[in-house]
Amino acid sequence: MTRTPTRSPIRTAVIGFGLSGRTFHSPFIAVNPEFSLDVIVTGNAERQADARALHPNARIMSSTNELFARCDDLDLVVIGSPPASHVELAHAALDAALAVVIDKPFAVTSTEGLQLVEKAEALGLALTVFQNRRWDGDFLTLRALIASGTLGEIRRFESRFEFWKPTQRASWKLKATPHGGGGLLYDLGPHLIDQAIVLFGPVDHVYAETFTRREGGVADDDSFVALRHASGVTSHLWLNGLATQRGARFRVLGSLAGYTTWGLDGQEAALKNGALPTGRGFGVAAENSWGVLGIDGAVAPHPTERGRYDLFYAGLADALLRGAAVPVDPRDALRVIEIIEQVHATRS
Repeated sequence: MTRTPTRSPIRTAVIGFGLSGRTFHSPFIAVNPEFSLDVIVTGNAERQADARALHPNARIMSSTNELFARCDDLDLVVIGSPPASHVELAHAALDAALAVVIDKPFAVTSTEGLQLVEKAEALGLALTVFQNRRWDGDFLTLRALIASGTLGEIRRFESRFEFWKPTQRASWKLKATPHGGGGLLYDLGPHLIDQAIVLFGPVDHVYAETFTRREGGVADDDSFVALRHASGVTSHLWLNGLATQRGARFRVLGSLAGYTTWGLDGQEAALKNGALPTGRGFGVAAENSWGVLGIDGAVAPHPTERGRYDLFYAGLADALLRGAAVPVDPRDALRVIEIIEQVHATRS
C-alpha cells in the first residue's frame, strides 16, 4: 500500500524541460484536472523562458537543490533529466516523501534500480516509470489483435526504431557512454524490450549484436536484440540511427495472419508541433498510415486504435488518489535494465 496525497490536484514538479519534460510530461499534467503543474526545474535560460510562456502558473527553479529545499507543498516529482541523474534524484524525492515518475531508462544498472524499488516499497511511496510507448496506437492495436486470436499463435515478433540521422545536434547524448546510460540500447531499447515483454512475457534467452558506426561515437548507434520468450515467441528488435532505409515498425507473424505497420505513432510529432492532448483528433492515426492485416495475397488495411499517452497520467492519478496499481510496475522496468546490462556485458 502506498501513501497517497490527501487531495486533488496532485501537486507536481517536473525536473528537466528538454524533449521529455516539455513534450511528454508537462502537457499531460497541465490538462489533467487531477494534477497541478506547480514547479518546473531547468537551469537553461532559454528553456526557462519557454516554460514561463507555456506554463505561466508554474514556479521556475534553476536547480534540484532549490527544489528539494522547498518541496513541502508538493506530492509528486517527475524526473525527465539525463539517465545518469535518475537514481540520485529519485532517492532525493523519496527521502522528501514524494511520489516519483522516472523517465526510461529509470536506472543505468539493475542494482541501483532494485535499491530504488525496494526503498519506495519500504517507505510506502509510489514509484513508476514512464513507458509511454505502451500507449502507442499501433501497439494498442496489436495487443487487441493478439488478445482476440485474430493472428492465431504468434511465432515471430519484429519491432524497429530506425532512422537516418548521420549528424546529431549537440546534447548530452553525444558524450554519454553506456556506463552513463548512453547509446540506443538505453535510449530507445527500453521501449522495444518493454513492449516485447508486455506482449509475450518473460525472456529466457538473449542474443544481441551492437555496433558504434559514427566516427568518434562512444556508444551503440546500431543494435539488434533477439529475445526468446518462455511463451515460445521470438522477438527481433532493431535500433538504428543510421538506417538509409527503414524497415517495418511492427511485423508480427502468427499461425492465422500477419500484421505489419510502418512509421511512428503520431502523438510525439503532434506534441512537438504544439498540439494539446485535449485537442480534437489527438492520437488518431490517418487512414493512410494504418497497418495491414492478413496473409500475402489477401491483406487489407486495419484501423489503428487511437494513441493514448494520456492514460499514463490518468492511471497515475488512480494510483495516488484511489489506491490503484501504478500504471507501470517499476519491476517491469527493472527486468528491461537487466536485459540491457546482459547485452552490454556480452559486448564487453
